[in-house]
Amino acid sequence: MIVLTLTVLLVLLLVSVPVAATLIVLGLFLDEFFSPFPLVNAMGDVLWTASNSFLLIAIPLFILLGEILVRTGIAKGTYRALESWFSWLPGGLLHANVATATLFSATSGSSVATAATIGTVAIPQGKDLKYDQRLFTGSIAAGGTLGIMIPPSINLIVYGFLTETSIPQLFAAGMIPGLLLALLFVVGTALICLWRPSLGGPSTHHSWAERFSGLRHLVPVLLLFGIVVGSIYAGWATPTEAASLGVIGAMVIAAAMGKLSKSVVMEALEGTMRTTGMIMLIIMASYFLNFVLASAGITRELTSFLESAGLGPYSTLLMIIAMYIILGFFIETLSLMVITIPIVAPIIISMGFDPVWFGILLILLIEMALITPPVGLNLYVVQGVRQGGSFNDVMVGALPYVAMMLLMAIALVLFPSIALFLPELLN
Repeated sequence: MIVLTLTVLLVLLLVSVPVAATLIVLGLFLDEFFSPFPLVNAMGDVLWTASNSFLLIAIPLFILLGEILVRTGIAKGTYRALESWFSWLPGGLLHANVATATLFSATSGSSVATAATIGTVAIPQGKDLKYDQRLFTGSIAAGGTLGIMIPPSINLIVYGFLTETSIPQLFAAGMIPGLLLALLFVVGTALICLWRPSLGGPSTHHSWAERFSGLRHLVPVLLLFGIVVGSIYAGWATPTEAASLGVIGAMVIAAAMGKLSKSVVMEALEGTMRTTGMIMLIIMASYFLNFVLASAGITRELTSFLESAGLGPYSTLLMIIAMYIILGFFIETLSLMVITIPIVAPIIISMGFDPVWFGILLILLIEMALITPPVGLNLYVVQGVRQGGSFNDVMVGALPYVAMMLLMAIALVLFPSIALFLPELLN
C-alpha cells in the first residue's frame, strides 16, 4: 500500500497536476480502494478544521509584509549598503547577495520572496560587472533559502501548526543555525573564489565614509525585525499579532519614505492573496490526505515498518534524512512538509528527539529541496528574474551551496545545542 501511494503521488506530480488537486485526488483514491468507511463524507469537516486556526492568520500577514518590502524597493537600498561592506572579499558581490538575503530573511518569512527580491536587485549588477553567472545566480538562489530558517518563517509556522510545537521556540531555534548557515555560505564562497577566481568577480573597496553613510538603508529592515521578533519575545504579542504589527510598521516606514501608493498596496494585496490561496489549499488538501492515510492504516503500516526494522534512533533519523533529500528532488517543499510531517514527526519524537530541534533540521532539508532540480522552486524564481541564459547555469551554481547545507545538517545532528541553545536560554 505504501509503495502504491508513493507511486500514485509521484505520477500525479510528474504530469503537472496542481499540488492541492494531487493531494485531494490521492486521498479520494485511497479512500475508494483501501478504506472500509466512506471517508469522503468527512471531507467538509476535515477541510474546515484544517483552515479554522488563528495561528494560520500569520501566514498571509507575513506574506503581505514581504510583498510591501518588495514593491516599495526597500531591498535595493539594503543591497547597496551591504555591498559596500562585503564586496572586498574574494567573490565580490556574491557576498552582498548572501548578506542581503540574510537581512531580508529576517522580515519576509518567505524564501521565494527573498530570492526574487535579491535577484531583481543583484542580477543586473552582476551582468554589468561580467560575473560568472553560474555561481552568481547560485548564491542568490541559496541565499533566498534563508527566508524559511531565520525568523519569522512561514514554514516554521506550518511545522508548529502541524506538530503543535511552540512557534516562539521554533523562531528562537532557527536564529543561530540560520546565521551560521549564512556565514558558511560566505566562507565557502570565498574559498571557491580563491580556488577558482574566474567564478567570482572583481573585489571592490569603499571608503569608511561610504560604508557608514549606507547604514541608514539598513534601518527599515532592522526596525521591522525588532518589531516582529522583539514583540514576540517581549511577551507583547503572539506570532500572529506580531505579523500584523510588522505589516503596519512596513506601511508606516514605506509612507515615511514616500514609497507607499495605492498601486503598491493593491499589487501587494494581490500577490498576498495569490500566494496565501496556494498555501492554504495545499494545507487543507494535505489534512484530508493525512486523515485518509491514518484511517486507511497506512500511517500504522509505516510506523510498524520502521519499528520492525530494528533500527536505532540515529539509524532511523539517517533514513528519514535520506528520504527527505530524495523526495526533495521531486516534490514542492511546502507539499513535502505537510505530507510527511504528520507521519514522520511522531516517530522521531517517540525516539527521544526534541521536536524543536527536529523542526530546524527539517527546515534545513527543505532548504536543500528549494535549490535541487528538477523541482527546486528558488532555481526557477532566479531564472525567471534573470530573463535569459541557460537554466543549467543556475542549477550548477547552486550545487556548492547544497554541499554546504549538508555540512550544516551534519553539524546539527552532532551538536543539537546549535538549535536548542536560544530556546533554552529564553525559557
